[in-house]
Amino acid sequence: MSAWLRQHRQAFAAACRRLGWLNALVIGIALALPAGGYALLESLRPAGARLALEPRMTLFFDAQVRRADAEALGKRLRADPRIAGVRFVPREEALKEMSAVQGLSEVIAALGRNPLPDALVVTSRENIADELARLPGVAHVQADAVWARRLAAAAAIVELGLWLLAALLGAGLVAVTFNTIRLQILTQREEIEVSKLIGATDAFIRRPYYYLGLLQGLVGGAVALALVAAALALLNREVSVLAESYGSSFRLGFPAEGALAVVAFAALLGWLGAQLSVSRHLRAIEPT
Repeated sequence: MSAWLRQHRQAFAAACRRLGWLNALVIGIALALPAGGYALLESLRPAGARLALEPRMTLFFDAQVRRADAEALGKRLRADPRIAGVRFVPREEALKEMSAVQGLSEVIAALGRNPLPDALVVTSRENIADELARLPGVAHVQADAVWARRLAAAAAIVELGLWLLAALLGAGLVAVTFNTIRLQILTQREEIEVSKLIGATDAFIRRPYYYLGLLQGLVGGAVALALVAAALALLNREVSVLAESYGSSFRLGFPAEGALAVVAFAALLGWLGAQLSVSRHLRAIEPT
């Protein structure tokens, strides 16, 4: 057991000496692109989750419609199985909510009257905005969730694009590691031949190259995280100012599990590149 551990320790030390820091930097820069995109998506996901993606429509009544008639229509809509919820919003409550918006209170005060009608906020399992617009007394229907659905669709497209980019750059990482190990093997060809002549096993010869690919991926993943962290820190300077203007403490961040996944993914790809390169090129080296 001690001999096995000593061999691995020696292989690891040899890999550290051969580690190409420039290659690791290139890998880190490449991985920083999808990792940064992932961090932005994960930071924005909680805000997106709070959006109502069920079709939600606001029914504005004509000014001459009596409040009792509006409330009666609300009761009828609650009985519709397609409708998940109905909330009546009196014109006084709507005015109060609008007055609380910064900059609008002065405008509303200048009008001298309440220009808002009574309304019903309807949450439906289906998009029935056209049907609701034909109800008696309804002046206008506003579908509030259309933009939220579009945002969700756009987020899904961006997420798919990030996965494709990660796959493409991952293939590039494997290729970089493959070429690095190939050059190492060609440089040490005579040393490998001598090792085989004195009885070194294939596992003993391969082991330092596996560690080299693994280390190169690990360092590249760490570089990617450092670049993303620096970029998020710069962005948060401006994001914090914008968020505070809305009374929010929103910040961009990188989930811990995501950071571990990036490093593990980079290490795995580095090992894979080394495995492919070693399997291909060491077979061609035999002592003469």
